[in-house]
Amino acid sequence: MTRGRLEAFSDAVLAIIMTIMVLELRTPEDATLHALAESSSSLLTYALSFVYIGIYWNNHHHFFQLVQRIGGSVLWANLHLLFWLSLIPFTTAWMDETRFAVVPVMVYGIDLLLCALAWFIMQQLVFRLEGADSLVRRAVGADFKGKVSPGLYIVGIGLSLVNPWIGVALYTVVAVLWLVPDRRFEAAVTRTE
Repeated sequence: MTRGRLEAFSDAVLAIIMTIMVLELRTPEDATLHALAESSSSLLTYALSFVYIGIYWNNHHHFFQLVQRIGGSVLWANLHLLFWLSLIPFTTAWMDETRFAVVPVMVYGIDLLLCALAWFIMQQLVFRLEGADSLVRRAVGADFKGKVSPGLYIVGIGLSLVNPWIGVALYTVVAVLWLVPDRRFEAAVTRTE
């Protein structure tokens, strides 16, 4: 399979995930600002999850720009990642519908953690296929954000038992951490052109 086909399939799945999330949003019953304010938690959970899907889409695009070979193990690892990402609309809706109850906030964090672990597995399989000196391996480097994120998810999941909003805050911190532009891949692509 070509890299382009894997990317196109992944793009389609991520687009469907985003579409499902927006279809879960409910419009306010009344035409008032008060009714809109009552929907604010739905909009915030949607925005957080939308940002997460966007981060994965963006990183997936940049990562696979540098990948030269795709093997069967990478295909399965990519499907594994897409599986956990496809649960984000479900965990988002559950968290929102329960008004950020402890268990749904923890499950949302577990889903984010499993997405991060699936990414790590996929990344490691690409490294194994391409070699330690490959362009993609050098571009990833020490991967500080990739190592810190699972720890923050685990802390957020645990602290959700104390207060679910602490968990949501830590999940938001991770999203903000990834929103900071990462020039590693763009610099590596520029060097190869």
